[in-house]
Amino acid sequence: MNGAILALNIGSSSIKLASFDAASLAPIVRGAITGIGRDPEACFRTPADATPRVESAKPSAANVQDAVRWLLDTLRQRHPDRSLVAIAHRVVHGGTRFDRAIRIDDAVLAGLEQLAPLAPGHQPAEIEVIRSLQELLPGIPQIACFDTAFHRTQPRLQQWFALPRALGESGIVRIGFHGLSYEYVAGALPKVAGAHPHAKVVAAHLGHGASVCALRDLRSVATSMGLTPLDGLMMGTRCGSIDPGVLLHLQRERGMGAQELADLLGSRSGLLGVSGISDDVRVLEASDDPHAREALDMFAERAAAAIAAQCVALDGLDALVFTGGIGEHDAAMRARIGRRLRWLGVAMDERANTAHAQSVGAPDARIAVYVIPTDEEIVMGRATAALLGSSSVP
Repeated sequence: MNGAILALNIGSSSIKLASFDAASLAPIVRGAITGIGRDPEACFRTPADATPRVESAKPSAANVQDAVRWLLDTLRQRHPDRSLVAIAHRVVHGGTRFDRAIRIDDAVLAGLEQLAPLAPGHQPAEIEVIRSLQELLPGIPQIACFDTAFHRTQPRLQQWFALPRALGESGIVRIGFHGLSYEYVAGALPKVAGAHPHAKVVAAHLGHGASVCALRDLRSVATSMGLTPLDGLMMGTRCGSIDPGVLLHLQRERGMGAQELADLLGSRSGLLGVSGISDDVRVLEASDDPHAREALDMFAERAAAAIAAQCVALDGLDALVFTGGIGEHDAAMRARIGRRLRWLGVAMDERANTAHAQSVGAPDARIAVYVIPTDEEIVMGRATAALLGSSSVP
């Protein structure tokens, strides 16, 4: 039997997945299970499929653990010639301790649990799945691939808040997220850019969660997110950066407690909160409600400002990269952001942008603009294969 690595990207009500040949990392199948706990639906895509195929039978998925069990059974049935040799997990928060992928043992799992309060929308579900798989598949190695590890190369001053030094030394620092996505972009960019300068790059991962990252010589030197995924850009339901005095006011004058504030900042703000309509840019783009337009313009304004701010850490800019669900698929949002950065030297090619080309900047512009679809799962697969010493891929 041929070995396979399974990469799992766990959300609170969804799972993205990819399975790779353990030796060559050739893709076997990719897919997703969505609507877990409500109306679950699964779709899969093999290299032979032109588009993902939605499963006619609904998966048994009352919760994420049920969905993982259903997924394992389905993969065994469809790929009986494949033997699972390892499972890679996207782990959102690795703090300052975990600066690379690592095999999960009891000590690592304890560390993940300590960090869980800093990513409550992601980490608890990830830990539950890891524990469930330890019971289901006790002999299969599980690998933690951290969304924070890529940013551990940042200079000390970029990481620290302007708080008393003792807090910074205790780990209250800027961490940064979407690192697996940025690692993929850093690896793919030289092939895309060719001879065009790309020593000073800002990558914008724009999706339901959103951030930007400054890459100097393809290494992270600054990012918009802080200790938690709440910081930085306006997002689907997260407000991003906010005056801390607002939170103090809501506590003192409105009597809001920690959990109520967490719900406000993480689940009721962002595009959803400003528009009052939806957290989905596709819905807002199709709406003629002025609040929808205002939310989209605010998103673009905040993204452009964050991109410009990263240029300080780079002493300039050679290229801008869009990735993530919005960055890859929403030409109108890319155009909005591009218009706000014309003063910086960004100029969009309208036809290329509308066609979702790989290069969407004007040919004669000093700053190149690219669209690079991210692939967090292959980054996880490579890290896992490297740890197991099983990859023939450089």
